[in-house]
Amino acid sequence: MRNAPTILHLDMDAFYASVEQASKPSLRGKAVVVGGLGPRGVVATASYEARVFGVHSAMPMAQARRLAPNAAYLVPRFTVYRAISEQVMALLRELSPLVEPLSLDEAFVDLEAGGTAWDEESARLAGIKLRADIRAVTGLTGSVGLAASKMLAKIASEQAKPDGLVVIEPGSERALLAPMPVRTLPGVGPATGDHLRRAGITTVEELAEAGEDELVRLLGKAHGHALYAMALAHDERPVVAEREAKSVSVEDTYDVDIHDRLRIGLEVQRLADRCVGRLRGARLSGRTIVLKVRRYDFSTLTRSETLRGPTDDPAVVREAAARLLDSVDTTGGVRLLGVGVSGLADYTQEDLFAQALPARAAEAPEEAEAEVVVERPEPVERHWRAGQDVRHAEYGHGWVQGSGLGRVTVRFETPQSAPGRVRTFFVEDPALEAADPLPLVSDHRHGAPPRTPEDDQVSSDPASLPNSWSGAEAGEATSRP
Repeated sequence: MRNAPTILHLDMDAFYASVEQASKPSLRGKAVVVGGLGPRGVVATASYEARVFGVHSAMPMAQARRLAPNAAYLVPRFTVYRAISEQVMALLRELSPLVEPLSLDEAFVDLEAGGTAWDEESARLAGIKLRADIRAVTGLTGSVGLAASKMLAKIASEQAKPDGLVVIEPGSERALLAPMPVRTLPGVGPATGDHLRRAGITTVEELAEAGEDELVRLLGKAHGHALYAMALAHDERPVVAEREAKSVSVEDTYDVDIHDRLRIGLEVQRLADRCVGRLRGARLSGRTIVLKVRRYDFSTLTRSETLRGPTDDPAVVREAAARLLDSVDTTGGVRLLGVGVSGLADYTQEDLFAQALPARAAEAPEEAEAEVVVERPEPVERHWRAGQDVRHAEYGHGWVQGSGLGRVTVRFETPQSAPGRVRTFFVEDPALEAADPLPLVSDHRHGAPPRTPEDDQVSSDPASLPNSWSGAEAGEATSRP
């Protein structure tokens, strides 16, 4: 282990919820929960105000609503989160070429490899500057931990939350770890934690005192050796530059089981298109198509088909996914569908289309084209999702606060405005349309986003929140975060 705290761990504070609060002035300081809004949805992130009520990530959304019935419940806007994450990761890469992202809002950085830090003081200054840069560029806060190893840097960032910086000085690691619960260490999940507790081991100090031989006996050779080393504050894992993706996939969980075979087929085609969109966005292609089906009884089936070479053609992926679906019995209904592509490459084999299509489709391209048109029927009614960005011809930019019974409620405000007024429209109002998100921080070099008259009007009671926010339609598909 190195002698200076030059491993940095960044963890953005309640990332998804913080983005929503930053983009929606009326939610600042309020309880915000982001996740799937249907009865089978789960919490992706809860703001610190919502955590006071016991709401936390991975909790069933139904339970979260019972704990915090007056919180704002919003669907995730992953396009926005990814764009802000890219801004943050770019700041990290200015510090070092060795950046290891763990998720959209979390990463390790080897400051020594970038010549950014070499001792405690330089590391602390680098952490302070990073936090200031993140706030300036994104308007958000992140917590920073600095230590001589990845394990300790992550522990330090947890101690720094929210919006803080903690440095663990070399030589103080054992004393710091000793009273901590064993679950603090990487690789100790609920099952391992319970196993150790039954053996009388609940703290890291007790783990170290048990000795390596005892831990090997309890947990097996590999796990026992690794945990004993970590209990002694030894962690030699290096920061590994961004790993290549092994697969790209999307999936949807449905509030109500789908039984209609035609609809299931259309959902699979829609998922295939979304998957290809992500594939192309990453400038990748793949040769193995994977279909995932979770049935009514929670049994999960996966089917895969490997092509002769990589592709990013949506028609190829749709046809392969459809063939895979033919081999799955969906009689009892399905609760989740997913489409993925693996065997990734950074090039595309262009002549796969004819290979991927069934012979009858290759011989009759007119029929194939007709099927593509059928897969995108015009919706009978527009659906608005809680948290969605919209624009009204008269009132300007806003976001959907809720919808139902043929009406949609919109709060008109921007990231740079005061809390805005709320207005209700019919869902088919032609003056209301979906809009692109606005930047959280104005770029003064190019001028702030245009303001509307509504931007400067404050609601008579901006702190009040309606009892029902989500407005999720029954049967609407929501992605599980």
